[in-house]
Amino acid sequence: MSKKHIYLLSSLSGLLLSLAWPANGFPFLLFIAIIPLLIIEDDYFNNAINYNKYHIIIPTWLAFFIWNGLTTFWVMNSTLFGGIMAVLLNSFLMAFVFMVYHIVRRTIKHKNGQFLLLFLWLAWEYFHLDWDLSWPWLTLGNAFASYPSVIQWYEYTGVAGGSLWIITINILLFRIIKLIYNKHHKTKTFAIQSSLTGLVILLPIVFSLIRYYNYSETNKPVNITIVQPNNDPYSEQYELPPAVILKNILHLADSVSDAKTDFVLAPESAIQEHSLFERDLDKSNSVHRLKNYIEKNPNTAIVIGASTYYVFDKEEALPLSARKFQNSERYYNAYNTAIYLDKDFKTQVYHKSKLTPAVEKMPFKKLFKNIESLAIDLGGTIGSLGTDKYRIPFTTKKGFKVAPVICYESIYGEFVSKFVYNGAELLFIITNDGWWGNTPGHKQHMQYARLRAIETRRSVARSANTGISAFINQRGDIISKTKYWEKDAINTTLNANNKKTFYVSHGDFISRVAVFISAFILLMSISSAIRNKKKL
Repeated sequence: MSKKHIYLLSSLSGLLLSLAWPANGFPFLLFIAIIPLLIIEDDYFNNAINYNKYHIIIPTWLAFFIWNGLTTFWVMNSTLFGGIMAVLLNSFLMAFVFMVYHIVRRTIKHKNGQFLLLFLWLAWEYFHLDWDLSWPWLTLGNAFASYPSVIQWYEYTGVAGGSLWIITINILLFRIIKLIYNKHHKTKTFAIQSSLTGLVILLPIVFSLIRYYNYSETNKPVNITIVQPNNDPYSEQYELPPAVILKNILHLADSVSDAKTDFVLAPESAIQEHSLFERDLDKSNSVHRLKNYIEKNPNTAIVIGASTYYVFDKEEALPLSARKFQNSERYYNAYNTAIYLDKDFKTQVYHKSKLTPAVEKMPFKKLFKNIESLAIDLGGTIGSLGTDKYRIPFTTKKGFKVAPVICYESIYGEFVSKFVYNGAELLFIITNDGWWGNTPGHKQHMQYARLRAIETRRSVARSANTGISAFINQRGDIISKTKYWEKDAINTTLNANNKKTFYVSHGDFISRVAVFISAFILLMSISSAIRNKKKL
């Protein structure tokens, strides 16, 4: 195959992956999007004498660079350097996985070893969920977020099931194409392969449609008001007086709430009062304003975002995120926090724990402790934020529990499911998506919330400072939503749910199996390489 054809195929793959992506993409294109890369890899495999085993990384990187660039370019609106690095590094990591697959296949000399890629890719996606440069925005299974009716089975598999589905179909279709190319389309093998591929495509969709149209929610109503204050994060959110921002939020809440309202949900980082220390929250002017509001609306609880601080006692063990006061020997933590208040003035706090790399934490902090201040300032604080160890829901005055999910956390399925495992009956997502401007970023982020609804069978209330606020039911349908960059408040009734899905109980089991199999594959490859070397 000529270089021209190789790079045309590589570019085609990148374009197909991009055209499949939310919010306006057609995800079924993913069923053929990886085939061009499989064709390239197969050509490299069959002509190994002409290609170094590392050469595959170049055309695959091009495909993934196009995909990353066209779908996540908007990150550069908030941080040019961070956005460029996200696109370049994520593209390289994806290409590296493909290169490892190619090297393994060449080492064990497996002519039909395409399914090796399936396990290695799923293992990589799982690894990418939980390390210091975690950026799972382009996990393949996320692509169907805008089509909830065909992925109702995510309540059993989570997003990893979608990735498995997509890669499997690509491999099966690639093998059909190969049979046709070799003029074996009239053979029994072709008929079996085609039938199997059709079943793999159709059965999950049919099952999902049946589940979608027959799913019914248990009647457990909760009336919720969502506030979208629409403060520009670059010029208003951290510049306006906290009292003005809070006054606007409560005024918006009053415009649609009544005595039946159980919750007012306000966005991430809504309270930016200086020195909001958690040991003295009751002394905060903002908290006093919230209490006054609740006194006038005693049936209503409030969940709201804030930037808070915790001062460590001298005898307390200090986490890596601890910061030293400039003129004191004392240390403190800064947090991106969700606060809960009700008529008993019961205050509960949760600290965002899936932090955005290079924005809310310095990656590999143990190695770069002395340059943590270089973490990009996107939220009122500079440096690495503190986190919580456990996913503890807020317990309301009426006895049920809600999960406070903050911004970036909402793209992590298993992470969010731990709130539900611990009793959460509703998902409350608070975010601030205005950093990216009117780009696909805020739309994609909102669509991903629908995946969490399906995986956990929990209704979702999503409050965005700027972006799209929405109510989502347990099937992943958007009940109502706000418009982008408009000050608004909306109210509706969602059903709570206390039943655990299979996914909530077992998490990303598919990914863990893939990790185990991938480890076996790599060991087998190393063993084969050693044997081959001895023969030589």
